[in-house]
Amino acid sequence: MHNDVRAIAFYLPQFYPIPENDRWWGAGFTEWHNVVRAAPNFAGHHQPHMPAELGFYDLRVPETRLAQAELAREHGIAAFCYYHYWFSGTRLLNRPLDDVVATGKPDFPFCVCWANENWTRHWDGGSGEILIAQQYRDEDAAQFMADLAPILADPRYVRIRDCPLLLVYCTSAIPDPARWSAIWRSEARRAGHPGLYLVSVQSLHQPPADPRPGGFDAAAEFPPHWTRSKVVTQAVDGRRAGFHGEILDYVSCAQDMLARPAPAYPLFRAVMPRWDNTPRGQNHSRCFVNAEPANYGRWLRTLVERLRVSQPEDERLLFVNAWNEWGEGCHLEPDTRYGRAFLEANARALAN
Repeated sequence: MHNDVRAIAFYLPQFYPIPENDRWWGAGFTEWHNVVRAAPNFAGHHQPHMPAELGFYDLRVPETRLAQAELAREHGIAAFCYYHYWFSGTRLLNRPLDDVVATGKPDFPFCVCWANENWTRHWDGGSGEILIAQQYRDEDAAQFMADLAPILADPRYVRIRDCPLLLVYCTSAIPDPARWSAIWRSEARRAGHPGLYLVSVQSLHQPPADPRPGGFDAAAEFPPHWTRSKVVTQAVDGRRAGFHGEILDYVSCAQDMLARPAPAYPLFRAVMPRWDNTPRGQNHSRCFVNAEPANYGRWLRTLVERLRVSQPEDERLLFVNAWNEWGEGCHLEPDTRYGRAFLEANARALAN
């Protein structure tokens, strides 16, 4: 399915065991361990989310990656944005993308987002025991680009204005982002690229702001972070006694995002199909109700229509959070409740 608007879905590679996770979380740990242990927090709460046709997959299996790409292509997703875990030369959860680059399969576009926060005992990366830290050494900026070189050189890599697209999850964590971005651009030109197209993600610890003083070309939304949604916790029946989290209305979130005026800086809009991080924070989770395929489709369709009248085709791009964030209840991949309904809503919204 070809569309004139490119929808790029964030892609989590934490669905196969690695030695580091074995040490930190227990032998054989993958994201599925969090997913299956989730329990409902209120009446009608859809937990756990159970995968449908793709099953409890292992991303070391080539057939799984091929099936994911085919599902995405059929339903209007133009590319995956792989989270890239890089710590001063140490890479984690890198095998799926390495295999994609090495084998040339699947033949499906991709880019990367440097997930540049410390890994800690807390899933939000904000506090607790540090498992592996970002050091931001002087030499790291150039080494980061050297390590990325084979990935950026791949013919499937997403480009804007012929420049490889590189996202950074938390720009403000970099001690001197303007210096780093200048080094990255220089190293990219040295490798034969005309430059880089750098995007700062408006993530949990990255408040919305003009990214250009830090040397970035644009920002990207990352819902539900920095959204204003109606809190409906007290109106929801049958809340479990131990639940101290927050229940929000998905429709009000979409309306808030759509009502925001365009900022003075370049900004890529984003959507989320749903959000419910109960698997990661059972008693203190945040969950959106009314996150239905039809509501998702309306949000996405509005953004698509706006892009078609406001942007040249090469820059008609938006992001979807996410393809497979099962631990945050935020996925387009089919589950046993909705099947392919979110994917089908995605395809309809993006259709030419």
